Amino acid sequence: MDLQISGKKAIMAGGSAGMGRATAERLAEAGVELYITARRKERLLKAAEEIAQKYNTSVTPVVADSSTEEGRQALFAACPDPDILSITIKPPPPNGNFLELTPENWRDSIDTALIGPIEIMRRYIPVMKDKGWGRIVNIATFSAKNPMIWRLMSGPARSALVNYTAGVSREVAQYGVNINNILPGMFQTEGASELMEVYAQAFGLQPDPQVVRAHFQEHNKIPAGFIADAADMAPMAALLCSPLSRFIVGQNIVIDGGQHYSLF
Repeated sequence: MDLQISGKKAIMAGGSAGMGRATAERLAEAGVELYITARRKERLLKAAEEIAQKYNTSVTPVVADSSTEEGRQALFAACPDPDILSITIKPPPPNGNFLELTPENWRDSIDTALIGPIEIMRRYIPVMKDKGWGRIVNIATFSAKNPMIWRLMSGPARSALVNYTAGVSREVAQYGVNINNILPGMFQTEGASELMEVYAQAFGLQPDPQVVRAHFQEHNKIPAGFIADAADMAPMAALLCSPLSRFIVGQNIVIDGGQHYSLF
C-alpha cells in the first residue's frame, strides 16, 4: 500500500527500539525524511544507521529525553517543521504495592508520559496548521482505558494524555491536522524484556524468564494466544501518519490481541 508520504518530514520520538523503532522503519520504508530521538546515544546511532541503509532514506538521530525541557529543545532545533509526529516512551516498571508509590513516582510518570508529549505537540501543532496538513500519533498503552493495579505508573498519565488529545484533535482537524492514539496491549519488546527483573520483584517471583512468562500469561489472558511484537503494531501507526487516515480524528485504537473486553 502506498502511504502517500514520500518526501514528507517525520519525527519518531522514542525511535531507537521497540514500537518506536518498528514505526520508524515503516515510515522510512514509505520514503519520509526521518528524525528519531532517544536517550541512549549508542543504541540510537546504531538504529539510525541501520534504518538509513536498509531503506535508503535520510535518518537524523537526535539524542534527547523528551520528558525534559532540554531534550525537547534539542528536538525542536533539529527539526522545526515536521509534517508527521509520532511519540512513544519507555514503559515504566511494574509498581508492586500501590500504597508504596510516592509523589516523586507520580511526578516522574507525569513528566514522561503526559507533559513531555503535550509540550512536543504544543510546539508542532501551529507549524502543521500553517502548512494545512499534519499527523500526530501517540503510541501509549491500553492501560489508559483498562486499569491494571500492577501498572498504575503506566495508565493514569496516559489516560490524561488521551483526554487531552480527544479535545485538541477536534479543534485542529479543520486545519488538516489529525491527532490519534494507539493503545497497545502486551507486547514483547526490548523495553518489556528489560523490566523482567522488576516484574519478578513486584510479584515475588524468581527472576527466571520462564517463570516470569508463565506468571504473565496466567494473569494476562490474550485471546489471540500469543504476545505480539512491535511489528504487529507499526503498520497501524504508519497508516495513521498518512493522508489515508484523513477521516480518523481523536480516536484511541486498541491493539491487544483481544485482551481488553469492551465494545468501545
